[in-house]
Amino acid sequence: MGGKMTKPDEAFLSAFKERVAAQGIARHFGLELEEVAPGQARVGMTCTPAMANILGMVHGTALFALIDEAFQAAVNAHGTVAVALNMNLTFHKAPALGERLTARTRELHAGRRTATYLIQVTDGQGRLIATCQALAYRKDQPVEASGGR
Repeated sequence: MGGKMTKPDEAFLSAFKERVAAQGIARHFGLELEEVAPGQARVGMTCTPAMANILGMVHGTALFALIDEAFQAAVNAHGTVAVALNMNLTFHKAPALGERLTARTRELHAGRRTATYLIQVTDGQGRLIATCQALAYRKDQPVEASGGR
């Protein structure tokens, strides 16, 4: 795939999911890419005791990792390398340790070079935990789903 956005085929998306799952950061936080398509993604994570901050609550870094993974998958699933320019995160409710969270990314606008996204994190009861508005910069190079650069 070239630098322009095209609709990736199933083989690309399958290889892309495997590459995402193989990341050390994904394994560290237990991030699971449940669904991906150009401009959208769903990632799950269970909040473990190892994610607790000094107050005994889920550390913001763990929530950011979940959000960033959902953003990364959605923006790069177009098949064109894209990187974050800005991410504005708001915490709405503290999740409980042991809780399963889901981050869903939705593309709001995609231009030739930049795109904006909304990422929402919810708990198992559908309560809003965090939101993030993200801005991506699209490079003029293809994503190598197999891991090449």
